[in-house]
Amino acid sequence: MFAKLKSITVNMIAGANVATVIVMLLTGYAGQLDAAAHPTLSSMSIVFPFMAAFNLLFLFFWLVFKWRMALIPFVGFLLAFVPMRTYCPVNLPASPPDDALKVLSWNVELYTGHPRYTDAFDVIYDYLRDTKADIVCLQEDHDEWRSKKKHIDELFAYNDTVRFKTTGSINAIGLHTRFPIVRRERISYTSRANGSMAWFLNVNGDTVIVINNHLESNHLSSDDRSHYQQIVQGYMQRDTARAESKRLLGKLAEAAAQRAPQAEAVHRYIEEHRGYRIIVCGDFNDHPLSYARHTVSDGLTDCYITTGNGPGWSFNLSGFNFRIDNIMCSPDIKPYQCKIDSKIDASDHYPIICWMKMPLKP
Repeated sequence: MFAKLKSITVNMIAGANVATVIVMLLTGYAGQLDAAAHPTLSSMSIVFPFMAAFNLLFLFFWLVFKWRMALIPFVGFLLAFVPMRTYCPVNLPASPPDDALKVLSWNVELYTGHPRYTDAFDVIYDYLRDTKADIVCLQEDHDEWRSKKKHIDELFAYNDTVRFKTTGSINAIGLHTRFPIVRRERISYTSRANGSMAWFLNVNGDTVIVINNHLESNHLSSDDRSHYQQIVQGYMQRDTARAESKRLLGKLAEAAAQRAPQAEAVHRYIEEHRGYRIIVCGDFNDHPLSYARHTVSDGLTDCYITTGNGPGWSFNLSGFNFRIDNIMCSPDIKPYQCKIDSKIDASDHYPIICWMKMPLKP
C-alpha cells in the first residue's frame, strides 16, 4: 500500500514538473510572437523567470529524493537554452583592448533622482565625469536644465538633445560624445512622448551610426506598481491577485503592442543602413525576452548577452527588477565586458556600459 502511494505521489510530482517545463518553454519563446498581432500571448514571456525558478526547485527536489527523475527539469533547461541565455547569460571575462571605445546608455529620470534625491543632477554629473565614456546615450535628458546642462556639455566636445514632448512631462533623448556629430535623423513612428534618433558620428575617420531609443512606456500608475509588488510578495488574496494579474497583464500587453511597430521601425532603419557600423542603445521599456528587444536585436550583437553575466537588472524600482536597457552593435564591432552599474542609484535605472573595438575596415 505504501509503495503504491509513493508511486502515485512521484507520478503526480513528475506530472507537475512536466507541466512546468511546458509552460516554461511556451513563455520562454512567446516573446518572438508579433506583439501587435498577439499582445497578450507575447507578453506572457514576462512569466518565464518564475517558471524557470520553479523548474530549478524541481531539479533540487529530484536530486535529493529521486535523482533519476532530475532528467525532466534538466531536459527542460536544455530546451530552454536560448531564453535562459538571453535572460541570464554567463560569459568568460575578456579585457577590452586599450583602444576600445567606452559606450554608456542611461535613463537619467529627468535628473530628478526620485525617490532617493531631491536633486540628483550633481550626482549624475559627477558619475558621467568620472566614467569618462566616449559615447553617452541618455534618455529623459531634460534639456530645460539650461543652467546645469551647460556643465554636462562641458564634459563632452559634442552634444545634442532632442525633445519628443514639449508640454507636461517633458521627454527627450541626448547624445554626448567626444566624436564630431555629422548629422542626425529621427526614426519615424507613432508614440505618445517617446522616440528614437540616429546620429552619424565621425569616429576616427569612419562614419558610425549611434541609435538612441526610448520606446513606449508601460504607463503603469503608482497603484499598479504597488499591486504588482503585493502579488509578487504574496500579500494579496488569491481571487484578488488573479483578477489584478489579469488587469496588469492587459496593460502590459497594450504597451507591448504599441512598442511592436516602434521596434520594427528601428529594425527597418538598421537594415537600410547595413553599410555602416551601427551602435544601438536605449531604454526599451521591455524585458530581455520581449518582442521589442528580439526585433531590434535581429542581425545585431546584443552586447550584454554575448559579454555580460547574470540577469543584469537595469530597472531598479522594488519589485520591478528587469533588464530593460540595452546596448547592441553591428557584427563588425567587437564588444567587451558589457555590464549594469548598480553602484549608482541617482535614477530609477542603472546605466549600462560596454567597451567596443572597431577593427580597421579592409
